[in-house]
Amino acid sequence: MRASAPARAIFLDRDGTLNEDLGYVHSPEDWRWLPGVPEALARFRAAGWRLVVVSNQSGLARGYFAPGDLANLERWVEGELAPLGAAPDAWYYCPHLPEITGPCACRKPLPGLLLQACKDMGIEPGASWMLGDRLRDVAAGLAAGCRAGLLRPHPDDAEARATLAAFPGTPVWTGLPSACDAILGKN
Repeated sequence: MRASAPARAIFLDRDGTLNEDLGYVHSPEDWRWLPGVPEALARFRAAGWRLVVVSNQSGLARGYFAPGDLANLERWVEGELAPLGAAPDAWYYCPHLPEITGPCACRKPLPGLLLQACKDMGIEPGASWMLGDRLRDVAAGLAAGCRAGLLRPHPDDAEARATLAAFPGTPVWTGLPSACDAILGKN
């Protein structure tokens, strides 16, 4: 029998990558999809990629919302994406804020969330991508052994410049749809 190929995933930051970063989004009323995101997720899924959200959620440590609020939001997002066959396979959150909870191994730019997802889901990091809108997302992906890309509506802004200074050669795309075009075009 032939061994199956290792599982590959698209790891996704949440706020600023999937939805507008309005600050501590924790309810469907506050969720605003970024343009083309649901369709890009559906394209990744159709091409055989797992979809895993990995997100720092310091609002939990700050007491702005409860874990149940995030669970309700996840169910709502999954319901929105289900008709497209594009619901995330899993959601991983860092609920910590070092100033409040002390240090942890899961807060990006550390790779803990990605490493845990790889372990839990049998994902091969080297066959996977981490996509997010901040330098910390790229750093976490690369530290976990993934390829990484930065999503910035203005690819020459300060965040993009800082990311490229820290990690030369990182692809910078204007959003998830353009990242999807590039990644699916290579695989």
